[in-house]
Amino acid sequence: MVDVETSCARVGSICQIGIVGFRDGQEVFAYETLIDPQDEFSPFNIGIHGISPVHVAGKPTFSGIHGIVVEHLTGRVTVAHSGFDKGALAAACQIGNLPYIETTWLDSVRVAKRAWPQLPNHRLNTLAQHLKIHHRHHDALSDARAAGEVIVRAIEDTGIDLQGWLAKPAKPGKAPRAADTGPLKGHRIAILGERRDGALAELLAAHGARVVSRVSSTTTMLVVSTHQPFGCWEAAQAEQRKAEKLRDAGGEIEIVTEAELRARL
Repeated sequence: MVDVETSCARVGSICQIGIVGFRDGQEVFAYETLIDPQDEFSPFNIGIHGISPVHVAGKPTFSGIHGIVVEHLTGRVTVAHSGFDKGALAAACQIGNLPYIETTWLDSVRVAKRAWPQLPNHRLNTLAQHLKIHHRHHDALSDARAAGEVIVRAIEDTGIDLQGWLAKPAKPGKAPRAADTGPLKGHRIAILGERRDGALAELLAAHGARVVSRVSSTTTMLVVSTHQPFGCWEAAQAEQRKAEKLRDAGGEIEIVTEAELRARL
């Protein structure tokens, strides 16, 4: 997990870096240092993180700690909250004519949006408050640690492991063709939490339903998959909210769980 602070609007002007290592959900090491960015300090940036030229006087440049960063990050999964830190490290390497860091990046913002969609935003301080993580915002070490805790908690809350979060979502294939007859004939069914070409879709189509990709005014049913990863937050998902809005407005749409529908069938 890595976080950087910068001295000005130039993304490569790194003045602090924090790195925290996790293994099996537990913190195993931490590294932090102030850095002389060899660049100006803008009042705006100082106001954000409180680091000024006096704090970095005599501190190493990025070139001086590049080897340490490479040692900690190379060949590992590196979590950062948004793409800013990835871009800042790449820019600092380019400025110093240094080798780029070969690591696998994981954006904890993307993870948090899927794990806790009910939150008003997914800034690190908001997540820290929600998850009760001790956090000092815009301190590189504290931010890196909090980003790591976000991933640990997301794995715990959703059951999606690290490899699952790293995997790029595959494009769903075509929905199965509806059978000519069956108890669901005439229904247009959307599925929450499972692909439209998955096992549940096959079951629905075999019973006559037309499986659709999203909820619309013509959808007659939203089925919440047993394997959906949203835990107790499925009600915050966009498709669920859309279905509820249509239902409350008098639309003929029903929201059922997979277990309820299987029991009927």
